[in-house]
Amino acid sequence: MIIRDVIIRKLEMTMKNPFSTSFGTMQTRQFLVIEVVDEKGNKGYGEGVAFSIPWYTEETTETSLHMIQDFLVPLLKGKTIQHPDEVNEIFKSIRKNNMAKAAVECAVWDCWAKRQGITLTEAIGGKKEKIDVGISIGLQTDFEALGERIEQSLESGFKRIKVKIKPGSDLKLLSEIRERFPEVPLMADANSAYTLDDLELLKQLDQFNLTMIEQPLATDDIVDHATLQQQIQTPICLDESILSAEDARKAIQLGSCRVINIKIGRVGGMTEAKRIHDVCQEAGIPVWCGGMLEAGIGRAHNIALTTLSNFTFPGDTAGSASYWERDIITPEVTVEDGTITVSEINGMGYEVDMNEIERHTIQRIDIHF
Repeated sequence: MIIRDVIIRKLEMTMKNPFSTSFGTMQTRQFLVIEVVDEKGNKGYGEGVAFSIPWYTEETTETSLHMIQDFLVPLLKGKTIQHPDEVNEIFKSIRKNNMAKAAVECAVWDCWAKRQGITLTEAIGGKKEKIDVGISIGLQTDFEALGERIEQSLESGFKRIKVKIKPGSDLKLLSEIRERFPEVPLMADANSAYTLDDLELLKQLDQFNLTMIEQPLATDDIVDHATLQQQIQTPICLDESILSAEDARKAIQLGSCRVINIKIGRVGGMTEAKRIHDVCQEAGIPVWCGGMLEAGIGRAHNIALTTLSNFTFPGDTAGSASYWERDIITPEVTVEDGTITVSEINGMGYEVDMNEIERHTIQRIDIHF
């Protein structure tokens, strides 16, 4: 496969509801859509998941655009790609910038699968026909609002609830949730809001029977997390700390976590996501697929990834309607009884709605080899 054209689009879409974490609040979402076209005219799509502000990682929409246009796409020029795994190697000369790499690499995966006449699920070795899904609920204005969101989510069939916590909005919040929803599978995401100075507070999380607490300590830490995991019964899930399969191996060896969240954008693409999955599976560490408030293209790639066998916890890949009035794919991602049926359409499993993409496009860059 030889890439002949790359189209970079920057989109801006408004989410149905504001989404708040310990970092801040977002409702307008800017993101990139990458389209690659091979020499036979096959098209593949990837989604850049960096935010406009560098509050999750150091990347932003603008830095991703710069890296893709000026460094990553030129590296593909003249290359014959036998398998998408090769893109990971082609990009190795560029340090980090994982979300930029993932956007391009996922587009190549989609294009290659279509070229082979197979689904992306088949291309990566996935087997599941259905995947279980949960939902992530941002910080709310008060408990009544949060309780309503949880109630609605459970009525919709979601199989796990994730809530955001931060200092000052943690123990009382979780206590109120457990009083109202004593049996719901519940996890808490701290987005690195705590330190080991909060050890006594974090020990109190054990009373809430959480499935896990996600990334309680620093974004780049695996040492203090190991200390914390020894002191609490609640399983620690690492998110931002894991950028590669090597990071996963080291964290597991240190005992820093009992669960790992895999996000395609965070780790640099589908190839590295698969490697992390395999490392964790061999070590007996379960994984799940986190969300980055994706539109439909990113959501479709997440669904394919979650069909791998070691994804044993429900992920954050809720249906399109949970976030968008209208998504950029057809059909939209739908959830029924807490599950998504994996599409049998070749490639990522969904068609792009080009009219909807163009309606939200605020910048377009065409590159031809």
